Amino acid sequence: MRDFPPAITAFPTGRSDARPQTDSGQPDLRTPGAFLRWKLGQQRAVIVAACLVGILWQLPLTVGPWLVGKAIDDGILPGDTSSTLTWTGWLLLVTVIGAVFGIAMHTLIVRSWLIALYGTTLMVARKAVQMGHVLPRRAPTGEVLSVASSDSDEFGALTEITARASAQFVAYLVVATIVLSTSLPLGVLLLGAAPVLVGVALPLLRPLHRRQEVERSRNAELTSMATDIVGGLRILRGIGGERTFGRNYATQSQRTRRAGVSAGIWQAGIEAIGVLFSGWFLVLLMWMGTREVQSGDLTIGQLISFLGYGLFMIGPIQTFFEFAQKLTRALVSARRAIGIFEQEPPWIEPATPLALPSNGALHDDHSGLVAAPGLLTVVVSAVPEDSAALADRLGRYLPADTEPVAVQGEGGLKGRAARQARAERLAERARIAAEDQDRASRPWGVRLGEVDLGQVRLADIRARIVVSDTGSQLFGGTLQDAIDPHGRLSRTQAEETLRVANAEDVYDSLPGGWQGVLDERGRGLSGGQRQRVVLARALATDADVLVLVEPTSAVDAHTEARIAERVAAHRAGRTTIVATVSPLWLHHADQVVLLMGDRVAVTGTHQRLLEESTDYRRVVARAVDVPDWEESHV
Repeated sequence: MRDFPPAITAFPTGRSDARPQTDSGQPDLRTPGAFLRWKLGQQRAVIVAACLVGILWQLPLTVGPWLVGKAIDDGILPGDTSSTLTWTGWLLLVTVIGAVFGIAMHTLIVRSWLIALYGTTLMVARKAVQMGHVLPRRAPTGEVLSVASSDSDEFGALTEITARASAQFVAYLVVATIVLSTSLPLGVLLLGAAPVLVGVALPLLRPLHRRQEVERSRNAELTSMATDIVGGLRILRGIGGERTFGRNYATQSQRTRRAGVSAGIWQAGIEAIGVLFSGWFLVLLMWMGTREVQSGDLTIGQLISFLGYGLFMIGPIQTFFEFAQKLTRALVSARRAIGIFEQEPPWIEPATPLALPSNGALHDDHSGLVAAPGLLTVVVSAVPEDSAALADRLGRYLPADTEPVAVQGEGGLKGRAARQARAERLAERARIAAEDQDRASRPWGVRLGEVDLGQVRLADIRARIVVSDTGSQLFGGTLQDAIDPHGRLSRTQAEETLRVANAEDVYDSLPGGWQGVLDERGRGLSGGQRQRVVLARALATDADVLVLVEPTSAVDAHTEARIAERVAAHRAGRTTIVATVSPLWLHHADQVVLLMGDRVAVTGTHQRLLEESTDYRRVVARAVDVPDWEESHV
């Protein structure tokens, strides 16, 4: 049976892997408890196998004290060497059995842990692919990362403790049966000890649960801050913001630490109660056993057996406490995971999808842009956000105009206030989702030829219209994976793509060339190198319509001039839209569009707009010095 790496079919990411909602691969997201039951059910066979093996692992502890008692009563006290050796031999056998199955038990529970951990991580990855750019609109980055890392580990811990606690529960019943058949009072004491101790600790689980929610919430906020800092480190250094963000991170770290200490105190208190009550239980057991020996109801060997069982019972009792604690933590994690997994993409495929025309002008109704087919159109705007919003519309992407809402907020509130705050956060998430659904279901307002993008399958749009903006990132992997992740290019085509993007130096600087490894986010590259690799990746798609947003903002003027010239020649005859104010691109543009107030103000060639449009000259002059142009043309 193939169970690792786990095969994950949840959250279909395309037509080829679509599954009906009744598929067992789809998680049960109704409640945290339902999600955990589904999670455990996904690897039922492994957990059951671990439980059965665990019963044999517990054999020396369940049968061992009884064998020791028999050896004392039948062999040592009467001086019967044969009986002593016989019972000792049986004890050796069960000890070897326990050792062998202990190794198997450890292997199985670690396996179940890893299946749950990596299975959750894969689910997060599939959900991120399914949602795409919509997920950051709904959930903070730190919350998504927390589910993939710390929360997935909690699910693994739950599967491990479930198997172990099940095995020890069976062992507990076996021991209770043995002692009940030997002494009814002592058997009742052993049988009733665990429920009493767990019942004493249960009232403490609710405050522990609340404090763990606070800890998780603050830890997610800390992760989000760390992600933002790492992603913007170069910018922070450029504006001298390292200290400010460093202080904010340190403050949040201390708040997270205090929340962790608070949760740890309650957890330590619960564990201390378990140890204390276990000790009292052992003392009471020995006192009652001694009295029964004095009255002749127990033999010396049976008393020693009871002592062994008393020591054994401390293990299951502590395991039951551990199970309650890990279940509490897993419920907290499940609530956060549901907040991510319940998100649904807003896109609804049209009932009768249309095909995009092979050639046609690209129209944006909102701005009035008309990008002629087969030409290089440069969009100039004094407000970079307007160009970015235009690029989003052209690629049928939702705008980044929302603040993501965490499932769990501060967590410092209690009772009705906490429930009210949570309800408000959930309502805000629902509002954002409804807004996304409404935007995605209406006519999109961007047409290729006469076909609105809302009438076309999203996969077809992604294949025909490619948008590469300033938020595009590199993943860790080889240079070949970064530029041609689907392996579609020949070596000659890939080298040509690098040449057009002027990224040959990246190839030369990496040991192994195409198989040279890039760090995550391309951290080992300069800002300009990273930007040129991203541009090469966009060019490698050979899209019918390519939209580039500030593709050369991090390179020097000489490099930018070469890139602009090469891209214009490479993309000749195909529709290309570049959002930039750089004159080095404008000189190669077939048409230039000026945006003013998110609307097209004028359209024409670069030279004509310089001569006729004061607004255009003013915007372009902000990017490069155009000395006394107006005076020289009076």
